Amino acid sequence: MRHVDLLTLTGTVDLDRAAGWRGAHIVGELIAGTGGQPNLLAGTLQGINNAEVTANRVKLYQLYLTQELAALPMELRAGFIDLNAHFYATDAAGLLIAPAFGIGSELAATGPNGPAIFPSTALSVMLHAEPVRGTYVAGAIVNAEAGVLGDRHGVSAMFEQGALLIAEAGLVRSGKLALGTWGYTRRQDDVRLADAAGRPLRRRARGGYVLAEMPITRSAALFARAGVSDGDTTPYSGGWQAGLLASSLVKGRPHSQLSLGINQAFLTGKFRSNEADAGIARRSRETGFEVTYADRLAPWLTVQGDAQYVRTTQTSPGARDAIIVGLRLIVSGAAGW
Repeated sequence: MRHVDLLTLTGTVDLDRAAGWRGAHIVGELIAGTGGQPNLLAGTLQGINNAEVTANRVKLYQLYLTQELAALPMELRAGFIDLNAHFYATDAAGLLIAPAFGIGSELAATGPNGPAIFPSTALSVMLHAEPVRGTYVAGAIVNAEAGVLGDRHGVSAMFEQGALLIAEAGLVRSGKLALGTWGYTRRQDDVRLADAAGRPLRRRARGGYVLAEMPITRSAALFARAGVSDGDTTPYSGGWQAGLLASSLVKGRPHSQLSLGINQAFLTGKFRSNEADAGIARRSRETGFEVTYADRLAPWLTVQGDAQYVRTTQTSPGARDAIIVGLRLIVSGAAGW
């Protein structure tokens, strides 16, 4: 048994009220993560807990300016921003704890040290527009190397390793249907192939994804997502996730929620060949199943039970699938002035 703790402090400053700057806000988020890295026991590739960290540190996770341009209508954000809060996201997957339901592994595993997602963001500029009611277009330029105040190496140099470019467009009416594409401006190392001097070949890192979310009742919704990558620069060539979120299931418990999810990630042949060279035999895919139930027991306390089964990729002697049972306690509060 291992634990994961995550303290999050968030704040918003309305610059219109504070300084007369119309349509502007500053958003900040501080995180402090600790724990025993439970995935070391589970042995999965994609992880089992979206709050798990590998280093116990206090970080300035997000700090950015938001400027509303009501006449267009458009919204501009600039600063340290969580990419997954604005791209490759479906609300109906939000209760699930497995990291793959937050952002597809084929994108999460890219870049010099991962894109601007938990637990480290990067300097970014994002634009979100609604050209027609019920539609949206979004784009971002993100520093390719993540790093924030509190990381061991601090804030990464701006665009020293290039940039991640990402765009998403969708329909948002009763549900959501969206397409996204991403790519790096600088070529990335091939995960296997090298030149005559032993240096990794450099490849274009790019991919795309599709998101769908559909309500089936007033209190339940389905979601499905799928993504692909170039297959040369990450361990994953693609993956998909699907599931259900149902709310107010128990009579008299308006804050009760139940979610079911399944996800699958496909490994590249190059990554599997590397692992085989190291004596590790792997299947071509990792599959995870999750069921979770949450309820608010007090205005400040939510309790969430979670169970996962992961069919891992390892086929070496002694390898096993993973069964995970967890309990998450969420203590929250708010203050304003």
